[in-house]
Order: sequence, then C-alpha cells, then structure tokens
Amino acid sequence: MDEQDWLSERFAEQRSHLHAAAYRMLGSPGAAEDAVQEAWLRVSRADTGQVENLAGWLTTIVARICLNMLEARRARREDSAGALPPEPDGLHTASPEDEALLADSVGVALLVVLDTLTPAERLAFVLHDVFGVSFAEIGTILGRSSAATRQLASRARRRVQGAAGATDAARSAKRDLVEAFLAASRGGDFETLLELLDPNAVALEIHGAHAVAAFFAGRAQAARLALVDGVPAAVWWHRGRAKAVIMFTVSAGKITTITVDTEPHRLHDLDIVLLPAENQERR
Repeated sequence: MDEQDWLSERFAEQRSHLHAAAYRMLGSPGAAEDAVQEAWLRVSRADTGQVENLAGWLTTIVARICLNMLEARRARREDSAGALPPEPDGLHTASPEDEALLADSVGVALLVVLDTLTPAERLAFVLHDVFGVSFAEIGTILGRSSAATRQLASRARRRVQGAAGATDAARSAKRDLVEAFLAASRGGDFETLLELLDPNAVALEIHGAHAVAAFFAGRAQAARLALVDGVPAAVWWHRGRAKAVIMFTVSAGKITTITVDTEPHRLHDLDIVLLPAENQERR
C-alpha cells in the first residue's frame, strides 16, 4: 500500500468524527460536509511524515477550516445587518460536574444559540467540551493564550446553559413537577412524593404510588434537574460522567411512569443540559 492509499484509509476512519466536529461548529450538515471535503483536499497534498497524532492533526485541520467558514459567515451577516449585540457582563462559575454534562449538550442547545456565539467562542467550546482538545491546542488554532481560550469556552458554555434554561420546556409545569419530585426525594418527604405520583404510578419494577414513594424517599441525592432531548428529566453522574438518566411521564399533573436508563451508548447520544434549580435562578 502506498502512502496516499494509507492516508485515504486513515482519513476514512476519522471521517465520522470529523463530520461530527464540523457539524457542531457550523450547525449545518451540508456545511460540515464541505469542511470535511476541504480538509481531505488539504490533507491529500500535505506531508504527513512528521505527524505523530493523526487524529488530532485532522481535527485541527477541520477546526481551522470551520473557523474560516464561521468568520466569513459572520462578516457577511454584519455587512448586511450591522454588528451583533454586545455580550452580557454577568459571570457564572460552573462546577466540574456541570461542565462534564454540558459537554454532551451541543445538540439542540448549541443550535439554539449558534448565532449568538462568536466563531472563536464556538470553536473553543465545541473542541474542548465535546472533543476534549486542550486549551493549549485550541489556542494555537485561534492565536490566543490558553487562559484566553478557556475564557472563550466558559462564555460559550454560559450561553448554551442560558439558552436551554429559557426554553418553554425548561419553564414548563413538567419541569416544576420533576424538580419538586427530586427535592422531595432528597429530603425523604414521603407525603409530598405521594402527592406528586399517580395512584397507579410505575417505576422500574415497582407498582403503586405508595411503593414508588417509599423507594425514592431519601434517594436522588446526586440527581440533577436537566433537559434530556429537550424534555425535563433528571441526570445522575459519577466521576464527571452521566451514568443514569431518569425520565418522567406525566398525565393530569401527576407522575405516572418513571424510567431509568443506564446504558452508556444510549446516554452518549442524548442531548443533556443541566438546569439550575428555581431557588438558584432567583439569586
């Protein structure tokens, strides 16, 4: 096998990953495919003899192409519509657990705020929070320091979280019901749990409101309110990774079914965004 054939095979192996990265940065499958195609044209003409980490090198190439495309898109938009509104001044410090869950949140949530992020913010957030690229490497692409790149990602992360919290689902009656259930579960409040459950509620293999309330009383200590594929739910994690998703079916203002999914492959494909508790939002 000659070098070109070898390179073509390696690129094909990385293509799905590269397309996923480009899609999350550009927000369009068609634009992502264009970026990947352009990346192959550049790679096929490059000298790869000194490349030690081919996957990282390919990701960097795609990132640079996406950055150019985003900057060109932004320039066209500003020419036709004027400058974008200024960034908010408020700061929020996310915990490591929050950041880990937000790393999985770039489906619907990122697309909602896509046009409010600068190209540099979008690149820093997606590459670091989703694909684990170091701030030093991202800084090289952007021509900025690691510290500055970290700030870009942090600012983008806040906007993603804020957009998710502003959706109708995040402010719905179901969100209130799920949050009340989690609070009662943590506090061991059996009577409140009973009030929130339908008399014939089912959870796991447990049937009936009394049995379900008894099972959840005192539990859910690590569960956090979240949007999961745009629906209010709860997420539990261990060592910074989502380990379980708790989904609720609601009818006539009562919880009828509670399901728990712990399958890693399914969890990985879910769009998960943490939501702050109502009392946190009022601070």
